[in-house]
This record gives sequence, C-alpha cells and structure tokens, in this order.
Amino acid sequence: MYSTLYSFSSLYAAALLMLCGTGLFNTFMGLRLTAQSVSAFWVGLLIAGYYLGLVCGARLGHKLLIRVGHIRAFVACAAVSATMVLAQASFEVLPLWLLLRLIAGIAMVTQFMVLESWLNEQTENHLRGRVFSVYMLVSGLGTVLGQLSLTMYGSLDLRPLTLVAIFQVLCLVPIALTARTHPATPVPAPLDIKFFARRVPLSLTVLFMAGNLSGAFYGLVPVYAARHGMSTTQVAVFMAASVTAGLLSQFPMGWLSDRINRARLIRCNSLILAVFTALMWGWTDWPYWLMLLLACLFGILQFTLYPLGAAFANDHVEAEKRVGLSAILLMAYGIGACIGPLIAGALMSWAGPNMYYVFVSACAVVLVWRVRPARVTGEHQVEAAPVHFVPMPDTLQSSPAAVATLDPRVDPAVDQTLEMVEPDAAAATQPARAEGSADASGATATGPETGVVTGTVAAPDPAAGEGARPPSL
Repeated sequence: MYSTLYSFSSLYAAALLMLCGTGLFNTFMGLRLTAQSVSAFWVGLLIAGYYLGLVCGARLGHKLLIRVGHIRAFVACAAVSATMVLAQASFEVLPLWLLLRLIAGIAMVTQFMVLESWLNEQTENHLRGRVFSVYMLVSGLGTVLGQLSLTMYGSLDLRPLTLVAIFQVLCLVPIALTARTHPATPVPAPLDIKFFARRVPLSLTVLFMAGNLSGAFYGLVPVYAARHGMSTTQVAVFMAASVTAGLLSQFPMGWLSDRINRARLIRCNSLILAVFTALMWGWTDWPYWLMLLLACLFGILQFTLYPLGAAFANDHVEAEKRVGLSAILLMAYGIGACIGPLIAGALMSWAGPNMYYVFVSACAVVLVWRVRPARVTGEHQVEAAPVHFVPMPDTLQSSPAAVATLDPRVDPAVDQTLEMVEPDAAAATQPARAEGSADASGATATGPETGVVTGTVAAPDPAAGEGARPPSL
C-alpha cells in the first residue's frame, strides 16, 4: 500500500502545489477587491467565471489529452494558468479579469483531468479508494496552506499574485521530471440526463445546492470577513479553519452515513446549517474565537454535502450506470457553483455582507424542504445499499471525464461502458526507446469529437504483455 502511494508522489506533489495557488488566489482576490470598494457582485462574477471554465473546459481538455498526451497537456495548461495570473497582476481591469479567470478555469480543469485520469488508470481496483482519499487530503491541504500563506503579506498589494504564479510554475516540475509515460485517457459513457433526473432527483438537488454553497464560499467569505473588520491574517485563518474542519470531518461523517438513513442525515445537517448560520446574520458582533468555532461547524456541514449526496445517489443506481451518474452529479454541482456566487454576490451588493449567510441559510432551508425521508420510497434502492461513503474534494477541483471513473464505487472491470483511448501517436511522438526494447503499441485510436466512444480501442501488442502498465513514478 505505501509503495503504491509513494509511486504517485509526483502526482500528489503537483496537486498540492496547484491547490496552494488556487487557495491563495481566491481568498486574496476577495480581499483585494473589497479593499478597493469593488461590489460583491463583481467578486461573485469572477468566481463564477472560473467555475464556468472548469465545467465547460472538460471537453476541450479531453481533446487536448488525446492529441498530445497527458504530460504535454499538463505542461501547456500550467503555463497558461500562470500566464493568466501574471496578466491579472499587470492589468487591473475587471472585464479583462473575468475573461482571464474563464481561460484559467479551462486550463486548470485539463490539469486536473491529467492528474485524476493518471491516478485512475494506474491504480488497482482494490486500492482505488485509498489512493483517491490521499488525493482528496492532499487537495484539501493545498487549499489550506494556500490560504495561510496569505498571512505572510502585511498589505494587499499584488505580490501574492506572484506567489500564485510561482505555485503554478512549480507544479510543472514533478510532472515534467517523471520517468513514467502517460497512461490511456478515460472516456465517460454517454449521459442519459432524463433517466437520472427521474431516478435521483433528490440527490441532484443536494449536489446543486452544495455547488451553490461551495462556489460562493471561496470568493465571498473573505468579503464578509473583511467588511466585519477582520485583518488579512484573521481572514486567512478564518477560511483555513472552515476548510480544515470540512476535510477532517469527511471520514467521521462517512462512518455515520454508512450506518443511518442518509436522507435523514442530509436533512438534519441542513437544518443545523440553517440554524447556526442565522447567528451570523449580523444580529450582534461575535468575538473572533466564536466566529472561528462557527466557521468550523459551517465547514463540517457544508463540505460533506457533496459526498453525502453522491453516496445517496449511488444507493439508487445500478453499478453499470454509475459512470454516467458520477458525471451528471458533477455537472449539477458545477452549475450550482457558477450560479451561487452570482446570487450571493448580488444579495451582498444590495443589502450588505451579512446577506452571504442569509443566502447560506436559504440554501439549507431548500434542502430541508426538498429532502424529506417521506419522499424516499426505496423503490429503486440497490441491494448493496448503503453504498460505501467516499470522501470527495469540495472545490470542484476535478473533471467530468476523470471523476466519473476515479470514483472508487465504479469498477471499470464491471462497467463495460468505460473504454480507454490511447493518445494520438501522430500528434504526440513517444520518447525514443532503448535499443532492443519491444514497442508497446503500434496502433492509435482517437475519440470522437462529441466525447462519446463509438469505436473500439486497438489491442496492445502481445510483446508488451496483456494489461501491462508503465513503470512506477
């Protein structure tokens, strides 16, 4: 087990550095724009633009992976991400920032696709859950460290953006220096949206509302905290405390959800979230230590909604349909992450920073109203229910093409709708091989432009051995 995790150290290091940059940037942007008296709506719009790039860029990233392979795609997109950050440091024009954030989202979703599909392809099925759990922990740790790194700066100048760009450039190093050849690219099955809308409507509601909350959190909580008089250091700690609490609560909440009714647990958590966030509506000025405690409770309740909703959905969908289900759930979450910052930002611009937590309470009330155990008939519940809870990232740091197969609940050996597409050898020339070594594959296969597999993948050369995998990192 430890040797397997160590073999992925390059991928984990790249993910850590990427998330350090993202965590620092989101908090800094909210604080910087607030200090310049920019409306909260514009802050929410910039966050929504980034998430829109993450959701819509998966198709473009998939084409790029097939054309040039994993390593080249990662290097190119990391360079684009760093360039977008440096461009923001050079031109403080909000409409231009919006375009730059959209491009950065498109580039970064390709980076996440590279890391996640790489982990998925080169992990045995019985280890996939543990490998993914470490990836989730590393992602959360990077977000926390990025936010805490903001405490090194006494003023809100543009120096933090330089550090963000440094993180984006450094994440190239472990990928560019790895001796491992890139793997095949996973392609999701066709998506039957109408089927899943009928089968798991409550889960889609949970994922959509969780996306609203997470999308608004990273850009607008710094605005709320700054307008309540917190210093830059206090805001960074406030954000980091919430994310850390959500990260550490994943496993206890998973243990609980595997043993009690998940619909009741989601509703109970939503009710607690609605009540406790009402304390932060601005009725009174709370001491900083109490605000930290409330932020931790908020993180526990918010950042476990996504995995709880995903586990609840998997309880009611057969194993052979879970690849498509994972992609649909992520789409619902991503759409929510685009809409949430816009609504919360508009409310804060209209009626003040306290409207952020009014928005959170409203989202929680919607979940209490919609996710009623009486509406769960159990008609389509699978025999394996409750399906084992799986910790998942909370910041949409993933891609529809990768998460659908990375999910440990999905077994590619069973789900026959999953195929692997080899990178186009005509566009991505493989490194020279040692003299006398056997060629692993002499055929190429390219995916259709729609992102849905319609053909078959060429079989590997027998000389390479069936199911042969590249060497360890």
